[in-house]
Amino acid sequence: MRSFILIRGFLAALSTGLAFAQDEPDTGEHPDWPRWCGKVYQSGYPSFEPGGRTVAPPTNGSTFLHVQFKPRYSLYLSTETKASFVVNAALSPWFGEEYANSTSDGASTDPFTELVFSIGLVGDDAPLVEDRIGINATGAEFEFELASLEPRITPYEVVLIGSSVHGDHNYTATSELLYLPDNPEGSATKIDHVRGGLLFKNAQTGHEFVPLLPYGYYGLYNGSNDTAASDEFVRDYTSSGKGLNAIISLAGFADTNPVYDSMDEQGLHFMFDLRGSYKNLTETEQRVNTIKYHTSLFAYWTADEPDGWQVPFDKTPAAQALIHKLDPYHPVAITLNCQDYYFEPYAAGGDILMEDVYPIGINSTFSKWGTACNATLGDCGCDNCKGGIQDVPSRLDDLAQYEAWLGRWPLPKFHNPQVFHGEDYWFRDPTAAEAHAMNALAFNRGATGIFGWTWPSSAALFDAHSQMASVVTSAPVKNFLLGGNPERLVVEGYELLDAAYWIEGDKMMVSVVNGGYEDIQKSVSIVLPASATDIESVAFGGLLWQLLGGRLVIDGLPAVSTSFIILNLDALE
Repeated sequence: MRSFILIRGFLAALSTGLAFAQDEPDTGEHPDWPRWCGKVYQSGYPSFEPGGRTVAPPTNGSTFLHVQFKPRYSLYLSTETKASFVVNAALSPWFGEEYANSTSDGASTDPFTELVFSIGLVGDDAPLVEDRIGINATGAEFEFELASLEPRITPYEVVLIGSSVHGDHNYTATSELLYLPDNPEGSATKIDHVRGGLLFKNAQTGHEFVPLLPYGYYGLYNGSNDTAASDEFVRDYTSSGKGLNAIISLAGFADTNPVYDSMDEQGLHFMFDLRGSYKNLTETEQRVNTIKYHTSLFAYWTADEPDGWQVPFDKTPAAQALIHKLDPYHPVAITLNCQDYYFEPYAAGGDILMEDVYPIGINSTFSKWGTACNATLGDCGCDNCKGGIQDVPSRLDDLAQYEAWLGRWPLPKFHNPQVFHGEDYWFRDPTAAEAHAMNALAFNRGATGIFGWTWPSSAALFDAHSQMASVVTSAPVKNFLLGGNPERLVVEGYELLDAAYWIEGDKMMVSVVNGGYEDIQKSVSIVLPASATDIESVAFGGLLWQLLGGRLVIDGLPAVSTSFIILNLDALE
């Protein structure tokens, strides 16, 4: 997206009022050639292997016990009395210590089915947690009291020490616990390390953390210093609070502009744009200190496609570390563009990963630069894409696979939908149906936030996204999307029919997307994973689903259609 990204660079320059220039590309092969995602994209150059691919680690046929743990939430405040750790004791072909299902003290031998462990502060013998976890169990949560800890701005180093029952196998893992003084005048955002969503609190939430599914645009404002103009901008953007609920502020104006006060007053959650500053830590510090007390701030955005630009690896982690020091109450997001160009070092600079897959209206095989597009050559506007809505779930599947291969705890994922055309890459806008389908496919892969590039878009796409935002950012749909990781449903015989479900208490939501461009003109039947008594509502899509014999059934599905169906579960199950 070479020329399109030059526009992004221009917008970033506006955000600081300073001249902006990208670093010379420093990563990968042939850094002096015109490249994107490590691949040369102009004609006249030979193709080459760009490197940086993420692959499965080698195996030796052994099984390993991979012990990991994290606090349930990325931060706790002094107003809270309890916290918890989440522990994984997964069997792995790649990570951890070699495992055999046997433990012995020399006198007796037993199956190694439980890990006995304690968790405490590094250098402190008093444990916060002492318990057991079954071998190959994941996501087990263990609560503890915060009373013994003093709130502070820097995180506590914590360590898990575990062993088999007889003590002949030993394991350790480390993590950090952030226990902060309250900030009643500002805001705070927690990341849920189990479910991948956010919780947010400020005065408007009664200083209580509430689930937040941010849905909005990368948004431009005209920069007026008139409060009435900024108030009107927020009202129009949010449809007076009934549509979009968040924005990434592409600020072509001063950080003291009254538009941020308007966002505070009207409850428009904003992610602050630092993409023009993050490589300059002095400037980053100044801007973070200016903005960090706003009550609607929920996150910072640093790098826009650092993998595409081949930015030096140390830039995003350095900015992230500084922001954490200056404002530990809010996470840092980055946007990755490439399918897989040095994912490990580029993802290291974010607490939230956003992907910007823009597949609609592209020529996926031959570029405007006069070259083919493939794994070693070319830039067609969407890296290694096929040019359809399935590119969105495919990319999210890729990111999850890379994290698994690297042994990383998964980060929250946000989807950046395409809401534009042009630049000789994208020959049309997505339709409203495509916009809904791509977002639903992202939700089906566990995405917990949506930000389209860019506001203002066409009226049709603004209406489409505002309509969907009004549903997914409110109960009951929000509760499902943030309440747990989705489970996939296989619908036999329909390759492009994608379905997933979430269960919350005595209810289940099923998301169904027909990703094909032709109507399905026969009955579709989906076997449900739990017994349901009735359909409570079709929360999105407006199609006539029925519950028949334990299946969701419909007499046909329109092309590129999306449905969210909420069912009541059988209380006897």
